[in-house]
Amino acid sequence: MVTPAVPPLHRDCDFNGPLSDAHAARLIGTLGPLGGEHIVDVGCGWAELLLRTLEAAPTATGFGIDIGEDSIAHGRANARARGLADRVELVVGDAGEWSGGRDTAQGRPGADVVFNVGSTHVWGGDPVEHTTNALEALSALLRPGGRLLFGECFWTREPTDAELAAMYDTPRGQYRTMRGLVDLALSYGFRLGALSQASLEEWDDFENRHARGWEEWLLENPGSPDAEEVRARSDRHRVARVEGWRETMGMAYLTLVRV
Repeated sequence: MVTPAVPPLHRDCDFNGPLSDAHAARLIGTLGPLGGEHIVDVGCGWAELLLRTLEAAPTATGFGIDIGEDSIAHGRANARARGLADRVELVVGDAGEWSGGRDTAQGRPGADVVFNVGSTHVWGGDPVEHTTNALEALSALLRPGGRLLFGECFWTREPTDAELAAMYDTPRGQYRTMRGLVDLALSYGFRLGALSQASLEEWDDFENRHARGWEEWLLENPGSPDAEEVRARSDRHRVARVEGWRETMGMAYLTLVRV
């Protein structure tokens, strides 16, 4: 922990990932009618996509869980400010340990809609197993006919060894091609409702905002004893972006229907 603290990511970013306002609205539209539905966001961060979905569906309710206390506090504040606090519950907790619930009023198991966007890691295990662990768990959370909004990275092309090393030594097997990711998702009892991917413009916008807090902190605190640590952290992220994932990694958004 550095002093003063580096600004939280949500100070500069709308979403914790490469997603524009227009793209977010299209993703919400792929979920179909949401009147009266209960929407669960597993690994929600500050739950911006969940809150926008509730704004678009005035009779829907929401639940979000994330281990980040600061993110959940920010999400709760946003919910209050936007008049959504009575329709959404945001809790601090281990999303990988959350087993869902039952819609006892209608006597059917599982959630209506589940989000897992950029957070397959919440189920733990070896990084190469994150996607499979997530799909197995998410499949069990949904009722038949329920929808899953699943956001996961994929390789736009095969990365070189040097590019992998720049990406914090990301395992080559952690991600798949787009086709491989879709095929894997369908093997867990889903049909594909919609598919899109983040544009390079969305990636650049997110990464520029991501780096802003560190760089502004360095300008404002040049004499801090923590400056070298913050500079090293920012430099490492820049190298990973420019020399690693910018030319090799995409973000896929899959709307999946549980069969």
